[in-house]
Amino acid sequence: MKSYKIGVVAGDGIGPEVVREGLKVLNVVAALEQFKYELVEYPWGSERYLATGEACPPNVLDEYRKLDAILLGAIGDPRCPTGVVEHAVIMTMRVGLDLYVNLRPITLYAEHLCPLKNKKPEDVDMIVCRENTEDAYTGPWGLTKKGTPDEVATAIMLYTRKGTERIIRYAFETCRARNKRKKVTMVDKANAVRAHDLWTRTFEEVGREYPDIEKDHAYVDATCMWFVKNPEWFDVIVTTNLFGDIITDLGAMIQGGMGIAASGNIHPGQVSMFEPIHGSAPKYAGKNVANPLATVNAVGMMLDYLGEKSAAARIDKAVRALLSSKRIPSVEARSGLSTSEIGDMVAKEVS
Repeated sequence: MKSYKIGVVAGDGIGPEVVREGLKVLNVVAALEQFKYELVEYPWGSERYLATGEACPPNVLDEYRKLDAILLGAIGDPRCPTGVVEHAVIMTMRVGLDLYVNLRPITLYAEHLCPLKNKKPEDVDMIVCRENTEDAYTGPWGLTKKGTPDEVATAIMLYTRKGTERIIRYAFETCRARNKRKKVTMVDKANAVRAHDLWTRTFEEVGREYPDIEKDHAYVDATCMWFVKNPEWFDVIVTTNLFGDIITDLGAMIQGGMGIAASGNIHPGQVSMFEPIHGSAPKYAGKNVANPLATVNAVGMMLDYLGEKSAAARIDKAVRALLSSKRIPSVEARSGLSTSEIGDMVAKEVS
């Protein structure tokens, strides 16, 4: 019987509540599919930062490398300086573990969830491969003459050939594995940000190795327009860290809202991290009203990555059935169902 060691960072706000329900579903599918797992819980987050001045210890990467995967709830607290805890917990994982793929499925489970007119589940079925370790997120930055009328803020968009090529290649491989529309769209802004010429050239060169896949190119502003007008055009998208961050949140709303959207932070073959993409939502913390489906989907992505394809399929089928039947009427905190009730419904549906 296979066994996995899974790290859990429940984090802040609604994080512990939604993670609890994700683990509830994990427990059921593990029994059904006959695999074992061990949880290693880490108390990283804002409460630790407020108490000790440190969000997580400096040697945490050594701990992570002993795991098979990590499940993250949510990080962020208005009592803490903006970005400090998020950077310490999340960016430590992404950069320290070289999780260069941010994988974001955008799937419409039921037509009534989509805010776009006349769009059906077959029209919204794409996946975004976002580069996850470069760009303005990890490039040098600084402030000069801070607090004066002459203050200057700088941030460098940093791209490497290695980083660009490996995410583009991952997108083509993902497209082949999906075997749906067989199309990869590369999104940049090379007409204005001339450093993106590296992306344009690399996409063209790598694309020659995939003659079976259609290649497309779009600027990020046009992509946002087409997401709303013609989401059915897209199959697999590959893009920069910054643009990927923006367009995937737009994609989440097209699929019904943040309460359903999950992501994987992946280095193929190595320990990787999976999370819901919503924030910590402190105003809902402790009220048992947050929708945990995004975390449930993150668990499904984690199991798919670990090779437990049947378990992942069970979760996807259960979520789809509950939403399409309107037994779970929406993915908002105002769905009328509690966090624990939704977790129970998914756990029952998968079995």
